Amino acid sequence: MSADHARDWFKAVSGGVDIHVRLTPKSSRDQIDGLIGLSDDSRVLAARVRAVPEKGAANTALEKLLAKTLGVARATVTVASGHKARLKTVHVAGDVRELEGALGALGSNSEGDRS
Repeated sequence: MSADHARDWFKAVSGGVDIHVRLTPKSSRDQIDGLIGLSDDSRVLAARVRAVPEKGAANTALEKLLAKTLGVARATVTVASGHKARLKTVHVAGDVRELEGALGALGSNSEGDRS
């Protein structure tokens, strides 16, 4: 697997990183399931939350889950696009190198890599 493919689920942007996520709401628990492949050969980080997809509750729960997982302040994590869709882009503001390191470790430790 190429280095580009290994990191297609997140990218460095000005002031932080954007993470591509597939969210499953109304789950039995809040958790990161790991990386999964999509039909277009791209990969996304799969996450699930207990919150329902009403009034932004599931998005807020996702932001909290990612902040906790990455060890960053909740205020630095925002759903940037896909507010009403399962596939979302989440922006995490902060030091790009630190965030890339945390995400790289998350991806390499991922048991959900089914690509």
